Amino acid sequence: MDGEVFIASDHRGFEAKNKLVAELNGRYSVSDLGPFEYNPDDDYNDAAIAVAKAVKSYDGARGIIICGSSHGVAIQANRFKGIRAIEGFTPELAKIGREHNDANVLCLSADFIEDNELAKIANIFLNTNFSGEERHVRRNKRLDEEV
Repeated sequence: MDGEVFIASDHRGFEAKNKLVAELNGRYSVSDLGPFEYNPDDDYNDAAIAVAKAVKSYDGARGIIICGSSHGVAIQANRFKGIRAIEGFTPELAKIGREHNDANVLCLSADFIEDNELAKIANIFLNTNFSGEERHVRRNKRLDEEV
């Protein structure tokens, strides 16, 4: 992966985010979007919005957002046209999300995924290319259509 990687979390993902940033730094161009100190009253929405906006601003960028379940950040990030956020509970799901959906944001659960698995899942997400198959291109274009 050649582009920038933007990472953020809420309070439940704070420790996992810090560990993941340390793990990925040096291998990727990582921008930690925060938080930079633990705040039990923060909202997951802010992390998702920050990553989605950053990914949209840079060609080839990818994002990683960590919260307790990964649900809220995925919902929030997917409200941005051009963002294809997936929940990656396993390495296989992260791989398929990249190959089939050209996902550009990975949402991870600090409560349900072990720290060593978070890094494994993130690396697969960052190192897997989109297949480019016509059926996937067609389906992905439809994701940004209004319904």
